Amino acid sequence: MDAPAYRIWPPVALGVPLLLGVVLSATPGDPFELAPGPSRLVGTVLLVAFAVWNGWALLLMGRHRTALLPGGATTTILDSGPFRVSRNPLYVGLVALDAALALLAGSTWALLLVPVGVAALLWGANLPEERYLTTVFGQEYESYRARVRRWL
Repeated sequence: MDAPAYRIWPPVALGVPLLLGVVLSATPGDPFELAPGPSRLVGTVLLVAFAVWNGWALLLMGRHRTALLPGGATTTILDSGPFRVSRNPLYVGLVALDAALALLAGSTWALLLVPVGVAALLWGANLPEERYLTTVFGQEYESYRARVRRWL
């Protein structure tokens, strides 16, 4: 097994509900309006957090010469930096980006659909990836999994 057999590529799992939410907001309209000032502030903070968090994770992955893109072969279990607090820091960052884009777009529907994207991410990418890592790394991954939470 060279790489996880994803059911859904992670950016698609989060991107489709986001896009659907934006379309719903533009056509029938939102069920309620987001406050523009606070939405922009929180969206901007989440966007910056995504850039810093995912940048840090990608830097560590590059230093350890393991796959940078979802679906690539994992060569080592990382347990430092953001990998110390999350087994899936890139996915945590993508969820923050998803929420940020929904807030910055002012789309209530997109924001309400973030949990749908998270569920699709869990089913489509997280669970197959965990099976893959257990197969490749065995007890080393199980030990890491016992120490570090999936998300945060």
